[in-house]
Amino acid sequence: MEPSKLDQLKIDRGPEKPPARVGPWVAAGIVLIAAAAFAAWYFRPAPLPEVRVATVQSVSRAAAGTVLNASGYVTARRAATVSSKLTAQVLEVNIEEGMEVEQGQVLARLDDSNVRRSYELAEAQLASARTQRAETVALLDEAKARYQRTQSLVDRQLASEAELDSARASAESLAARLKRVEADIEVAGRQLDIYRQQLDDTIIRAPFAGVIVAKNAQPGEMISPVSAGGGFTRTGIGTLVDMSSLEIEIDVNEAYINRVRPGQAVVATLDAYPDWSIPCHVIAIIPTADRQRATVEVRVGFDELDPRILPDMGVKVAFQDDSAGAADDAGEADPVAVARVPANALTPDGEREIAWVVGGEGVVERRAVATGGRQDDEILVISGLSGGERVILNAPSGLEDGTSVKVRN
Repeated sequence: MEPSKLDQLKIDRGPEKPPARVGPWVAAGIVLIAAAAFAAWYFRPAPLPEVRVATVQSVSRAAAGTVLNASGYVTARRAATVSSKLTAQVLEVNIEEGMEVEQGQVLARLDDSNVRRSYELAEAQLASARTQRAETVALLDEAKARYQRTQSLVDRQLASEAELDSARASAESLAARLKRVEADIEVAGRQLDIYRQQLDDTIIRAPFAGVIVAKNAQPGEMISPVSAGGGFTRTGIGTLVDMSSLEIEIDVNEAYINRVRPGQAVVATLDAYPDWSIPCHVIAIIPTADRQRATVEVRVGFDELDPRILPDMGVKVAFQDDSAGAADDAGEADPVAVARVPANALTPDGEREIAWVVGGEGVVERRAVATGGRQDDEILVISGLSGGERVILNAPSGLEDGTSVKVRN
């Protein structure tokens, strides 16, 4: 290739410039920026420790003395479906739901027409037997007089021995007949008593004082002591409950029955009135267990009944510690609230225990507490904490007063 053409392919860069020089102030600025970044990284604040917290719950002294919680139902010790002793038609029903009745009060009347006819027949038979007795007595008196006259004639040899024997036999026969008639009178009297009782059974009375909770029959229906005739025959007039016999039946797990004793104090709370604490006591522990459910039945009685307590209401009960109840009776415990926290919220510190309380800004406060017992996985705190405060669970080591923490959700 020709030299002129090669020269055309050459790039002309122009005159070379001297390298740029950095001023001293720019270099100093760069050094300062780098030093500040390193200092900010080196002296950065440590990340806040994350902790889990629980809210302190306030409980009453009574709740603090609870050794066992259970649930059950209000039941009536005396409750009955009032029925009749015989099958008959209902003529009159004198009850309504909610009515209070006294013992012996007439609740209903049944049709007594058939029984009354049998009663009248037995009454007539008794009257006939009594008439027959009067007739037999008269004949017996006559036979005895004839026997005495014949005996006198025989003594004077004016009558034969055969006539005397005939008179004696007649008198003895009438005496035997009199005994039979008297027995018939007794049988007729007893038969009359049976029908009189059946007549009385057509009047259904209250077996005890109480409240009618159900009305099961109406006039015109048939009633029977046994289920007969399918759904057309009633087996009861109504259900009567003795409200003075209300108590609580509870099924306690057999693993905790050792915490229950007869006479033990109990605090009951009806599901319908959750803010009403009802003082109760243990009446009896039924001496048998249910092998299917592994429970033991416990009967709890109310210290004082109230009209708001109704049969079949759901109720929760708290069995109280006897020692706590004795302290309350002696005036050693006041009714202020105590706190209840999880067991892992307290940390042992020598002979006492402490809790770490988290404030509103996440600042930790070291708090010494006094404990009063344990319930399952919770500790009862007598002093040092109040309801609503937040305490750290499984507090990490190295915490100090004033330390800031981050609460983990």
